[in-house]
Amino acid sequence: MRRLNARTRLNSKSKLMDPIKLHIRSNARSGLFARNPKTGTHSSCLIFASVLIALAFLLSYAFFSGKSSPDAARIKFGIVIDGGSTGTRIHVFKYRLEGGNNAVFDFGKDGLVSMRVNPGLSSLAEDSHGAGQSLLKLLEFGKSKIPMESWKDTEIRLMATAGLRLLQENVQQRILESCRRVLRSSGFKFRDEWASVITGSDEGVYAWVVANYALGTLGGDPLRTTGIIELGGASAQVTFVSTEEFPAEFLRAVRLGNTTYNLYSNSFLHFGLNAAHDSLREALITGDFNLATQSLQKGLPIDPCSPKGYSRNVESQKISPSSTNNENRYQSTLQSRGNFSECRSAALMLLQKGKEKCSYQHCDMGSTFIPRLQGKFLATENFFYTSKFFELGPSAFLSELMTAGQEFCEEDWSNLKKKYQSNDEEDLLRYCFSSAYSVALLHDSLGVALNDERVKVAKQVGSIPLDWALGAFILQSTADASHGLYLGGGSLN
Repeated sequence: MRRLNARTRLNSKSKLMDPIKLHIRSNARSGLFARNPKTGTHSSCLIFASVLIALAFLLSYAFFSGKSSPDAARIKFGIVIDGGSTGTRIHVFKYRLEGGNNAVFDFGKDGLVSMRVNPGLSSLAEDSHGAGQSLLKLLEFGKSKIPMESWKDTEIRLMATAGLRLLQENVQQRILESCRRVLRSSGFKFRDEWASVITGSDEGVYAWVVANYALGTLGGDPLRTTGIIELGGASAQVTFVSTEEFPAEFLRAVRLGNTTYNLYSNSFLHFGLNAAHDSLREALITGDFNLATQSLQKGLPIDPCSPKGYSRNVESQKISPSSTNNENRYQSTLQSRGNFSECRSAALMLLQKGKEKCSYQHCDMGSTFIPRLQGKFLATENFFYTSKFFELGPSAFLSELMTAGQEFCEEDWSNLKKKYQSNDEEDLLRYCFSSAYSVALLHDSLGVALNDERVKVAKQVGSIPLDWALGAFILQSTADASHGLYLGGGSLN
């Protein structure tokens, strides 16, 4: 199209130039054929040179004004919508192509903008029509960031995660179809298969890709890459390069040029922070944990993960959908008494639940195999937010987290509310559990030493957010490049 436009503009310029040509040509003839040969020869040379210069200038102007600059012609856009368990977020990417199909990313201020809406798609299970409607604000945001002429060439993908994975298949499909109807009419480039529920291992691989892209370790020695341990709301992911042999079901291969990264990647559904907290409440109510029975005081089971003095508000209380107990019973039969050690023990029971069904040589979380951790790791998402709340450093944070968590759990609830007045009470309540759960998961289950400098909490590397959606976009955008990234064992369509 740009070539065609260039010719059209050139032709239109030529029509405007014709009268000038004719006028100059007329003057030239009178000079060339003048009766006084001495004067005419000199004048004709000057006029002829002027004509050539004018023609060259006008033709050059027409050519360059009708042709887009190489940089502008190679600017591209892409959109990924992250359908998370607690909210839906749109990521709008701007990047450029160089030397053929080589994608060059800039995830700084100009190359990435995002917007989030609440609640998550999974909360709209009873209102599938509302799921599609919830995307409208996000789409308007995307259109405001991308030139209108680029909309039809901008691919848009919706990738839902653990929140939807927790729902039944037919409910998932109703929500996705509602979203597809809206995306088809969005004006962006969309195919139905681009709205999907991604697997947990895909989510882990995408997070690993963006982390190592940001660290500059993609394309180098696989053993020098950095692993990822994510603690989301509904699930947790563990992804890293391992030299240990492990079952093929956990193997994901990422190839960059001539280098192949064989990754262990697995997602632990129900082991995200919010899901685990809900599971703990349910277990305490039903007496599933021996801990609850052992902590009886005046016939009331103890909640060791809620600060003493906390009294539950029935209206704001959230119980796992699988619970058969009503909220009033929970409020009237459970006593809050914050105790970090007991909360950590309860968290470990959650993480080890089902371990008796382990069919592998060892299982560190539930009945699932995890190779021994090796190399460096980034602990992200709720690990980061918990560490940030307690104002801890990025390295060797577990020992400090234990101390901070113990002080927080055993503080009176009324004092905590005064100290953290700007925090939402439901969020504030979780920090006793999140500190204990982080220690139970990383140290007690995965074997990370309390002072291990190889594991750092992080939200971003430099200016690049450690968001799995960026890794998905990197893979998507380089899929057609001759030396791009390749994801084995499952890939973007």
